[in-house]
Amino acid sequence: MRWCTAVNSEHPSLACLCDSSRFSLVVMGMVIMTVLHTSEIYAADPTPTTKLPGVTVTASPFKDRTELEMAQPVTVLQGDDLRRKRETSLGDTLSNELGVTSSFFGPGASRPIIRALDGPRIQVLENGIGALDVSSLSPDHAVTVETLNASQIEILRGPATLLYGGGATGGVVNVVNDRIPTRLFKNPEGNAEIRGNTATEEKAGSFNVNKSFGQMSWSLGAFKRKTDDYTVPGQADISGLSPIRNAPGNQDGEHGFSNKNIVRNSAVDTQGLSGGGSYIGERGFLGGSIALMESKYGIPTPEMASIDQVQARYNLSGELDNPITGIEKVKVRTGYNDYKHKEIESSGEVATRFKNHELETRVEFLHSPIATLNGLFGVQFRDRKFSALGEEAIVPVSKSRSTGVFMVEEKNWENVRFEFGGRYEHATRNPQNNFDPSRAFDLFSGSIGASWNFFRDYHLGLAAIHGQRAPAIEELYVQGAHRGTATYQVGDNTLQKEAHNNFDFSLRKTSGLMTWKVNAFYNRFNNYIFYKNADTNGDGIADRVNPEGELDLNGGFLLQDLAQTGATFYGAEAEVIFTLKPDTLDLRLFTDYVRGKLGHSNGNVPRVTPQRFGFELNYRSGRFASNLTTIHVLPQKKTAELETNTAGYTQLNLEASYVLKQTRSNGIRLFVQGKNLLDEEMRLHSSYLKNFAPLPGRALIAGIRSDF
Repeated sequence: MRWCTAVNSEHPSLACLCDSSRFSLVVMGMVIMTVLHTSEIYAADPTPTTKLPGVTVTASPFKDRTELEMAQPVTVLQGDDLRRKRETSLGDTLSNELGVTSSFFGPGASRPIIRALDGPRIQVLENGIGALDVSSLSPDHAVTVETLNASQIEILRGPATLLYGGGATGGVVNVVNDRIPTRLFKNPEGNAEIRGNTATEEKAGSFNVNKSFGQMSWSLGAFKRKTDDYTVPGQADISGLSPIRNAPGNQDGEHGFSNKNIVRNSAVDTQGLSGGGSYIGERGFLGGSIALMESKYGIPTPEMASIDQVQARYNLSGELDNPITGIEKVKVRTGYNDYKHKEIESSGEVATRFKNHELETRVEFLHSPIATLNGLFGVQFRDRKFSALGEEAIVPVSKSRSTGVFMVEEKNWENVRFEFGGRYEHATRNPQNNFDPSRAFDLFSGSIGASWNFFRDYHLGLAAIHGQRAPAIEELYVQGAHRGTATYQVGDNTLQKEAHNNFDFSLRKTSGLMTWKVNAFYNRFNNYIFYKNADTNGDGIADRVNPEGELDLNGGFLLQDLAQTGATFYGAEAEVIFTLKPDTLDLRLFTDYVRGKLGHSNGNVPRVTPQRFGFELNYRSGRFASNLTTIHVLPQKKTAELETNTAGYTQLNLEASYVLKQTRSNGIRLFVQGKNLLDEEMRLHSSYLKNFAPLPGRALIAGIRSDF
């Protein structure tokens, strides 16, 4: 099944354009123009409608700020929407949000990619403090933030370097799990969920509970997830190096093909336990938490390696109102992570041991109004010691430290809110060996933006941000064969700091029978850092090397050098929601597009997701609810050097749920989902493993959730 089917039946003249990028841009433009043109008709409709609720964004420094009030595009995922989209990893959970996709290194390891920026440019937070793991070091390293216990996930598109430092030049994902209580509970509150998935043979469960005793509140949470090697339609491996086995009953074992294959070494076994407590006073709170996690997962590549990951995370958080004259509130957040993982070969031998001890502290001071300005200032400190010992220790033992000071101010003038601010950060990179030099960087960021409610329920947002990022440890000092990505990487310890200038435009209508939003962005980088395929003899063919880095035409590793050049990213995101019957039936249409180009004739940025179109229908009646979602991904033909094209696909998902027992919250809900109902072969262009591991095939998901 292809998107062109409907077009061919009614408009044969358009069939030849269906898969072209020109047609994609035209369609996106038509959607935007239709939204802008018809909104006037819907705005004039006298039918009473409910205004979209504003959801508080905890990643914003200002209290009670909602995504509707921010100049920077923001998405908040929570409630049934989060439950329905929840996947094994954080990246896959968010992969169908506007402007977001996943690195998908199998179900065990997938980071979010925002507007084609990934790795150290995307800051993953847990309750406002960094994940403090090593997931940005390589795509086969899992993010340690679990979604099963999350109450909401916030996505800040575009740079957030002002608030969170140079690691947020592409955006921020903040996972909120309420481990540290901030209020008193009259009665115990919490939730529990159990779910299963036929494609991955997943068995997962979680619970969270909060209760108060006097002025003390406490929380307890746990989760468990276990999957098997997952099934895919058709042939999984199209690389010639088969990491798949045939499903039971297949008779064509010699060639490794089957109508229902299994991606070998893709199973996941993860569990975690957390607890926290707070003292709640009249002027604030002070609390802490501890979370333990263990995860074992396979890497679905020919080497058949696996990772055994363990961490203990400690957090402190507190707020105090009016501590001194001139300060309305002070917020303190601290996180420390004791992280380690072992990379295990197919033989069972431990090849490499990774350790990461990292501390992050943020202090924010919200000051009293100065003239007509409201705002805050703060300081952020990070200290990290990283080590990798063993066969794949391609990055030296290193210490990193950064200290940043920042200020954000806002001024309200009638129906316009202005925001501006600045940040200075000093970052150091200190390898603990005798031949790589230490580096120090002074980083400056600044932003200015405005949110204008220019007409009833119409909002215009504009933001301009300049940010700088220090090269990551792996970009400076990596040297060696990386089996997970089948590359031999050579760092450059002379890399300069990366700088960017980003412009964001957003236009939204937030109430009426039709609501919509359009985001457009332009992001230009100086000294953009990327992995460049090496061609030492200039023959136009990328160099292949053996594990020792020696040139070998039959070598199993692609030689890549860390390089810098100019780069430009631009694109748009749009959605429109039609209320077909208030509180009962609504229709959502959406699309997103991003283009990434390297400067100086270096071609396209690698692994950029193609344009996507989506259709979503939601129905609610009493205790029953259903959702139908269809997402069509176009082929990606604008590829980087030596990168292959990726075919498009259509994903069809359907869910139905029923509330068995209604309580003061959501009660007990049964849900059943069908995912990839067309059983399409879906390969993510943004994944290193697209030739080995497509997304799972047709799946039935069923579960029960209780909120109390």
